[in-house]
Amino acid sequence: MEFAFTDEQQMIAETARSFFAENATSERTRKAMAGDGVDRALWQAFCQELGLSGIGLPESAGGAGLGMVELAIIAEAAGAQVAALPMLSSLVQAAQAIAAGGDAEQQDQWLPRLISGEMIGGYFYGADIQSDGDRLTGGSRFVAHGASADMFVVTDMRQVWIVPANAPGVGVTIQTSMDQTRPLAHVQLDNVTGERLADPQAALAAVHRAAFIATAAEALGGAQACLDRTVDYSKERIQFGRPIGSFQAYKHRLADMMIEIEQARSAVYWAACAVDEGAEEAEIAIHAAKSFATDTFFRCAGDMIQLHGGIGFTWEHDAHLYFKRARALQTMLGTNVWHREKIATMILGEVA
Repeated sequence: MEFAFTDEQQMIAETARSFFAENATSERTRKAMAGDGVDRALWQAFCQELGLSGIGLPESAGGAGLGMVELAIIAEAAGAQVAALPMLSSLVQAAQAIAAGGDAEQQDQWLPRLISGEMIGGYFYGADIQSDGDRLTGGSRFVAHGASADMFVVTDMRQVWIVPANAPGVGVTIQTSMDQTRPLAHVQLDNVTGERLADPQAALAAVHRAAFIATAAEALGGAQACLDRTVDYSKERIQFGRPIGSFQAYKHRLADMMIEIEQARSAVYWAACAVDEGAEEAEIAIHAAKSFATDTFFRCAGDMIQLHGGIGFTWEHDAHLYFKRARALQTMLGTNVWHREKIATMILGEVA
């Protein structure tokens, strides 16, 4: 399996990194955190000016026709800046579900508005969802960017429905979230009419693959940013007449971070390539990528705070933004213990 980027993929990576580095600034992110957690201007620029929002979605559904590797590249670049965008919920989950499981009419109605950024999508699994035909009751307390969503894709793992956020019976309550760049909401449905997707299993399979890869890639980008920022600080901070990065113990910590990140990078792009190529190990790969990359991000974010010393603990420094995003990613879409149990079961079989 070839892990080197093609010329086209390299161009996408450079374009995405430049875009997010220039536009997803700390000042703009903090301003979004004070609101609903979405940098609207950045979202519109990403979807309409940059034109990368359709990556990972098939051309037949209005997307760019590229694969999971390209989606991972974009998610990695966004994660490096802890961008306050609803990319995961709107494009990776809601749009992927409709593209894979919706009929032509559903795709025509919803996907152009999701891809253009005109509409923000939310996605959630409701463990307590009760359905009477297409009348839904139940909800979830952990809907990413739920308060900003214009529509929801809702599943009980058997069926998948589309529900407009302004439909009668939809209640949305903002939650206090650790990661304010991706705030959570409690979405409750009370006898709400949902529009059922034509192929729910295809929708769930697509979301399953794309969401794990996107969160893993986002974590990879965040971990790399933690290392890069800490290396820069180590060259600037002078102690005992020399840069702190020249001390052996400090260099060892940086080297440990780099090793972890390179392993995570291999795991992320192995998973993306495996899905794109339909490899037999794709299912193992996506669970491995999500668990390893998000754990790596959390360790690197913690090291970033410690290696920055006192300033790393302050609200004014961005280290805490990375730490909170890393901690949230560890438990999002299943804990990493659950992912490793899935891997063990696939390799060893069910334990009696």
